Amino acid sequence: MRKFQTNRGPKKRESGTEWESSARQYHEYIESPNTLQKTVVYPGVKQLLEPKAGEVYVDIACGEGAFAEYLAKAEKKAKVVGFDVSTTFIQMAQHRNVSGTEFLRADAGSASRMLNGRMFDGAVCVLAVQNMSQPEQTFMETAKFLKPGAKFVIVLNHPAFRIPRQTMWEYDEKKRLQYRRIERYLSPMDIPILMRPGSDRNVKTVSHHHPISFYVNELARAGFLVDAMEEWTSDRQSVPGGRARAENRSRSEIPLFLAIRARRLDTRR
Repeated sequence: MRKFQTNRGPKKRESGTEWESSARQYHEYIESPNTLQKTVVYPGVKQLLEPKAGEVYVDIACGEGAFAEYLAKAEKKAKVVGFDVSTTFIQMAQHRNVSGTEFLRADAGSASRMLNGRMFDGAVCVLAVQNMSQPEQTFMETAKFLKPGAKFVIVLNHPAFRIPRQTMWEYDEKKRLQYRRIERYLSPMDIPILMRPGSDRNVKTVSHHHPISFYVNELARAGFLVDAMEEWTSDRQSVPGGRARAENRSRSEIPLFLAIRARRLDTRR
C-alpha cells in the first residue's frame, strides 16, 4: 500500500501577490453568465451546507465575494463573513455592498486571530483549497472558529481527473470514445499555472495537488468527520455532429469537481 507525505516541510505563508495581478481578470470571468460556478458549483455547495435563517457562515478564501453574495441572497436571513488574503479581492467584495455580508482581509492559515473569538454555524471553501500550499493548516484553523456539529463544505477541481498537465482529454478513433488520460495522481505536486497564457508569462499561480485521501485524513486530524462526498459533472452539451456523442458521454461520466462535507466534532467531551 502506497502512502504519501502529509508534511513536505516548511513553506512560506500564503501570499496574496499571486492573485493581485489577476484579480480583475478573474472578476470578469466570474461575473460572466452561465459559468460552471453559477450553474453547478454554487447550487451544489448550498445544498450540502443547508443554510438556515439567523445563522452565520464563513466563506474561506472568498475571492471577490461572488459565492458570499449568492448565499446571502439565497437564504436572506443568513449572514456570511468572507475573508481572503488578497486586498484587491476584498475591496471588490466590499464594493458589492450586499446586505448580510462582511468581508475581511485575512490569511486562511491564521484567520482566527482576525475573527476575535467569534464562533460560526458553518464554513465553505469554494475552489480555493488547491491554491493553498498548506491546506492542512487551513483545516486546523477552521476548526477553531466553528461550533461543534457545524458543517464545513470544501469544493475543489477533482484531484483524480483535473490535475494540470498530468491529466488530459484524448479520443479513441477506433472505439469512437473520448476518455481522460491520467499520468500521475498519488504524488503531491506543486504545479505553476499561467494566469494569462499568450500575453504575460510572469503572471502565475500555483496549483497544489494532493490525492483525495490527503483531504479526508487531514480533515480528521483537524477534528472533522467527513459525512458526505459528491462528484459533480459539467452541465454543458456539445453541438450535434462530429464527436458530440462521445463528448457528452464522457462529460456526464467524468466529474469536474469534488465536494467534501465534514462536521466539526465536539472535542470538549
